[in-house]
Amino acid sequence: MYKERGGASSAGGGAGGGGSSKSEIGALDRKLRVNDALDKHLEKTSPSTSRGFNPKEKDSRLSGPSTSTGRTTSDHRDSRSGVSALSKNNNCSDEESETDSEGSDVSGSDGDDTSWISWFCNLRGNEFFCEVDDEYVQDDFNLCGLSGQVPYYDYALDLILDVESSHGDVFTEEQNELIESAAEMLYGLIHVRYILTSKGMAAMLEKYKNYDFGRCPRVYCTGQPCLPVGQSDIPRSSTVKIYCPKCEDIYYPRSKYQGNIDGAYFGTTFPHLFLMTYGNLRPQKAAQNYMPRVYGFKIHKP
Repeated sequence: MYKERGGASSAGGGAGGGGSSKSEIGALDRKLRVNDALDKHLEKTSPSTSRGFNPKEKDSRLSGPSTSTGRTTSDHRDSRSGVSALSKNNNCSDEESETDSEGSDVSGSDGDDTSWISWFCNLRGNEFFCEVDDEYVQDDFNLCGLSGQVPYYDYALDLILDVESSHGDVFTEEQNELIESAAEMLYGLIHVRYILTSKGMAAMLEKYKNYDFGRCPRVYCTGQPCLPVGQSDIPRSSTVKIYCPKCEDIYYPRSKYQGNIDGAYFGTTFPHLFLMTYGNLRPQKAAQNYMPRVYGFKIHKP
């Protein structure tokens, strides 16, 4: 269940040399494979709530009903190899191969002391996410309504909080992957709420100043920093886009990895509330537009 924290796939063969590009491809393929498995699971449990993505946008598939039971309240935190009782069922050979490929799709990981949230936010393609405070995640009020949207809710929450699971269940490899994917979905749904709080906006402000969300590709916006936005607040409806406050339009992220993130993890409200909160960051609207010409003459518009 937790082997992805060491490396998404052993196909990477390590973090150096030519293995780097292979590991990136392997990580992306694995994510799509896991999400496909989650879709199949959701179709079996509740076909009416399983919605497909727009194939033109290559969205991640991340929605479904809850199938979990009680939640643990333990505050114990483990290292990456022992974060849950479920991971103890992995054999030694798996642990060795995971350790070998540990740095392949994690940037800035500190090793065994890295929390799940830090690990997840440092994965390639997850640069848009900020780290949600543990205290926010532990407050049941902030998670109201999410248990009905995420399968394996309690197991996923334990994974996010690095809490030792008290359930003691043994899962198949497919179920472990479903729980890992459910944890990613649950974190995204918590994240969209967190970034609307004062602490969340402050965290996103730092990323905005560092151009972590990219710049507007429009020439006349002259490299204006952008903000992440979703076209819908419903999970699995569309992928995340970037919003330019200068031309007030949205664009696809430049990275293929970021292009697979669910737009509902950022929502339709965030960039506009962000600019209302930090009004000094709102730029003047772009005044110049491209004028098509033929042999120097403007084209007549009928």
